[in-house]
Amino acid sequence: MAAAIASQDIDELSQNGVEREDFEFEGTSQVSADLDFLPPGVKVPFPDISSTYHTPIPRAIKLGEPCILGVDEAGRGPVLGAMVYALSYCLKPYAKKLPSFGFADSKQLTHAIRMSLFNRICNNGQSSDNSELFENIGWATRIMTARDISSGMLRSQTGRVYNLNEQAHDATITLISEVLAMGVNITEIYVDTVGPPASYQAKLSRYFPSIKIIVTKKADSLFPIVSVASICAKVTRDISLMCRDESDGRWGSGYPSDGKTTKWLKDTVDPVFGWSGVVRFSWQTSKDLLEKHEGAIKVDWNDQDSADIRQSALQSSGYWIGKLATSEF
Repeated sequence: MAAAIASQDIDELSQNGVEREDFEFEGTSQVSADLDFLPPGVKVPFPDISSTYHTPIPRAIKLGEPCILGVDEAGRGPVLGAMVYALSYCLKPYAKKLPSFGFADSKQLTHAIRMSLFNRICNNGQSSDNSELFENIGWATRIMTARDISSGMLRSQTGRVYNLNEQAHDATITLISEVLAMGVNITEIYVDTVGPPASYQAKLSRYFPSIKIIVTKKADSLFPIVSVASICAKVTRDISLMCRDESDGRWGSGYPSDGKTTKWLKDTVDPVFGWSGVVRFSWQTSKDLLEKHEGAIKVDWNDQDSADIRQSALQSSGYWIGKLATSEF
């Protein structure tokens, strides 16, 4: 049975462009596949520091030829694990072939289908006769760890909070800029929106004024090149969480609405450190569990020095310690 979602989570994150459906448990998110194949951007042991991966430019793309690019993400709503931004690009004429391979919004596909398509994009175990996607599609991912997300959102009152929208925008802009720096001639960009589409599109257009940019809701269902990015993001997110599994499969999907996830959080909370860096301490679900934990040790951060210590502790260890009680650290 799904657990109740903290209303503060919904209110706070809705302001950051997270739809209510992003909080809901997706049955296909809790995958049980083996880890014989890791997405190229996933490292083991999984670090708490965010990282970026780019494929080489595909063989079919010659420098100067017009290409289109799509951007999507996975993991905005979960309380566990990374949020992954991904882009994909290909020649404009080739984009017309993408629907024939079955690309669609990754949330609408089974894990098996997502993995099959992703393996073909990566040319993992494929014969030379079945390497078409690998030779025509370039892609990249930005894995934004739970620790880094929370570090930005929990900055002290005297510092500027780095909210989820800003983090998402910066990840997108950086990924696109890096592809352009590789020499790929991107002439059209399609993005699944974060926040209001019009303002986000205007922002991206200021960064990339010579490129046609379309930002809209449900772009992964409207533009196949965004669907490709959606699959890259979703598979990378799912497997990165599997690599961090501290629960022997008991922590569920990682969504606040998943009863297995909230039960694991309640059962494993440490009275001093809370949890490891896999948990987003900035989510209200986490804050509430720490507040309600009878043995939790609370700390009062009175001044800027203490606030700096708190921020430093989170950045260095991935842990968030306490909240408002005594003046001693």
